[in-house]
Amino acid sequence: MLPSASPNSLPTAWGSAGPNSLPTARGSTGPNSLPTARGSAGPNSLPATRGKKSFLFSALYAACVLGGRRLMKQREKFELRKPLVLWSLSLAVFSIFGAIRTGGYMVFILMTKGLKQSVCDQSFYNGPVSKFWAYAFVLSKAPELGEKQKLIFLHWYHHITVLLYSWYSYKDMVAGGGWFMTMNYLVHAVMYSYYALRAAGFRLSRKFAMFVTATQITQMAVGCLVNGLVFSWMQQGQECPSHVQNVVWSSLMYLSYFVLFCQFFREAYIHKTRQASEKKGL
Repeated sequence: MLPSASPNSLPTAWGSAGPNSLPTARGSTGPNSLPTARGSAGPNSLPATRGKKSFLFSALYAACVLGGRRLMKQREKFELRKPLVLWSLSLAVFSIFGAIRTGGYMVFILMTKGLKQSVCDQSFYNGPVSKFWAYAFVLSKAPELGEKQKLIFLHWYHHITVLLYSWYSYKDMVAGGGWFMTMNYLVHAVMYSYYALRAAGFRLSRKFAMFVTATQITQMAVGCLVNGLVFSWMQQGQECPSHVQNVVWSSLMYLSYFVLFCQFFREAYIHKTRQASEKKGL
């Protein structure tokens, strides 16, 4: 019997259809013609010591944040406009490309196989193109710790927990990963573009900043929804590879982000706008 076509068995022969099914032979061209030879990026290429390294990076980051605050408390601010522009622009370009590549794959799976397959499908981690951007996503969580803007609790808590969760969950190829990574790429494409423009001296509308925060809140709400779907399908005995511990921690993480970003939105935009209106009234 001929094998049935599915996202987990996407063929790489000539004539197959799908974002991860273009030929990978020598000389082939196209978005999915990246090499899949030995040593290529993938879930099994992340070092086994990823857990220890993620904790090390997180501890160093927290020490730098707290130590830097105390060190700079009595000093003048450094002029970091140019480095900040380059840093934000680099992450913006990286996120835009990541959003295009992973987004294209996710749209294909949604249109051809439906919502459940898009959530539970593990081929996102193994496709010739999507696996590269999944691996790049996980690695990018370390350099993102170097974000140079003024950091509040929300920022450094978010950076640390995303790094820890991503590095621990990637090798298990848990369900929902495609949604989590694609949403993060999309939101970061908008966010870092905003940071780059601000650092370059462009005067942007307040509505742009509100839109960035609104997309972050939406991301966290969808993340909670995806975790709920994964847990529901697991309880029904349907094939959706994950484990309860991962779903619980991921749900708590997304829920905490949702609450913190909503609080930030209220304080930064609604509360300040109300105060400004009251001052004008006086």
